[in-house]
Amino acid sequence: MNKIYTKVGMAVMLVAVLGLATLQSCRKEQPTVAKIRVVDTSGTEFPEAMVRLYPTPTVVEHGAIIIDDTMWTDIDGFATFDYTEMFNLGQAGFAVLDIEVRSGDTLYGEGIIKIIEESVTEETVVLQP
Repeated sequence: MNKIYTKVGMAVMLVAVLGLATLQSCRKEQPTVAKIRVVDTSGTEFPEAMVRLYPTPTVVEHGAIIIDDTMWTDIDGFATFDYTEMFNLGQAGFAVLDIEVRSGDTLYGEGIIKIIEESVTEETVVLQP
């Protein structure tokens, strides 16, 4: 009789463990987004500025993916970079990138952004002459 209870108990535990493993693997990946807000020295949003995100150092190591993206700010002064497709569930961390912003030959700004996996990370850069 004891053996039957032991076998039934082990079967129930096995089903519970497999059920939990299946549920956890169905978790939906959240967006991984970097938003760069560009403003001038008075704090006003700056549209049509070129924003570049790139790593330092720029040396490729063992097949690593190098991110070097450029985008123009919209009318509200934001450049939005979506890295959801580059992030893999279970990955520890995503990226720390340098920010370079230019508008014409006279205005320039720079910064650093640590992109947090599965969230929207924002950074503000001030354009200066």
